[in-house]
Amino acid sequence: MRSLGGVMKSGKVSSFSQAVQPSAGAATALEKRLAVAVLRILGDPRISVTLWDGTVIPPGTGSARVGFTVRDRKWFWRLLWRPELSFGDGYSAGRIDLDGDLTELVERVREVRPPYLSRSPLARLLLGGLTRRRKTATVRRARDNIHHHYDIGNDFYRLWLDPEMVYTCAYYPAPALSLAQAQLAKMEHVCRKLRLRPGQQVVEAGCGWGALARYMARHYGVKVKAYNVSQQQLRYARERARREGLADRIEYLEDDYRNITGDYDAFVSIGMLEHVGRGNFRALSRVIDRVLKPEGMGLLHSIGQNEPEPMTPWIAARIFPGAYTPTLQEMVGLLEPHDFAVLDVENLRRHYARTCAHWLANFEACAEQVRAMFDEPFVRAWRLYLASSAASFNVGSLQLYQVVFTRRTNNALPWSRADLYREAVAQ
Repeated sequence: MRSLGGVMKSGKVSSFSQAVQPSAGAATALEKRLAVAVLRILGDPRISVTLWDGTVIPPGTGSARVGFTVRDRKWFWRLLWRPELSFGDGYSAGRIDLDGDLTELVERVREVRPPYLSRSPLARLLLGGLTRRRKTATVRRARDNIHHHYDIGNDFYRLWLDPEMVYTCAYYPAPALSLAQAQLAKMEHVCRKLRLRPGQQVVEAGCGWGALARYMARHYGVKVKAYNVSQQQLRYARERARREGLADRIEYLEDDYRNITGDYDAFVSIGMLEHVGRGNFRALSRVIDRVLKPEGMGLLHSIGQNEPEPMTPWIAARIFPGAYTPTLQEMVGLLEPHDFAVLDVENLRRHYARTCAHWLANFEACAEQVRAMFDEPFVRAWRLYLASSAASFNVGSLQLYQVVFTRRTNNALPWSRADLYREAVAQ
């Protein structure tokens, strides 16, 4: 399915949604009471819900600057049963319109979500239906999941990512940095944390379009083996390395992280742990133990969460099948079976919120091109995904952790973090 969800700006209604006719007939008293009940269960966020007949359901307290309109009685009842899945699908299909800015709408819902919600069977039903047991990602299933998201096409991602094609959290040591500057700063930050030196051997598990491998080879003089199962990303990465004279220092391998072999001075994984799945954390831990040298350094960079919950139903079904965002405890626990020592934990949550906001702005600027490549439901879906991601990081329902680790016997370490923040090298 390539129709994935979306964001509309400040109440604007596209010709696509105008063509979708609302249901006839007034909302019943029961339907109005159920709409009120859903808002209460959600913690009474400061949003309004407008029904197809024009009935406005306001928040229980205060006023609402944002909300949404359900244009169809059928979709209203679907929302009652599986709100988080049906909201995204309904918006993609033009059955739900926005009243205000979507990022703010999601923020209002996320910021009041009661802590008991994930433990309440009724609330779990209202938020997305009873969650099915997730299957462990086999090598084949992992390839299929990656293909679903990352092999949409390099031309699509090139429209709204930075020039290096980095699709992970940027780092903003100064908030006014551009997206391109912040992505370079992130790669520099990672290299410093790994204490890279010329001549070292580095392995990267999940390399995206190859930007970090190129940066490490060019600026730190290391040799890199980078693993990925996305054919389109690898094709791009290999061509860039060849064109930039780095092919002799980087080997991009089309293979699963579980098949990594060799001995390395550094192990790095940026934005891949989310796709590994909780059931495979032990397997990844064994890989790291197998390949990291006695004085080797490792870094895991992953979206995280505060409680161990499944991915929200719409994201799991339409955007990132098979994905799971670990808690910090789970990330650290991944390293414990082989007696690794955690050296540093940094939370870049606010940096990811800014990154998503930059991506969304870029996406909005090229929406017509995306629409021509795919269709209107696809545009709306990706707007929804990017805006809701920014909102989730803004209110802290998602985190971004960088965990640095080494062998417990490694004493060849600096006494402070001062070197991480020295003046940046020329880019």
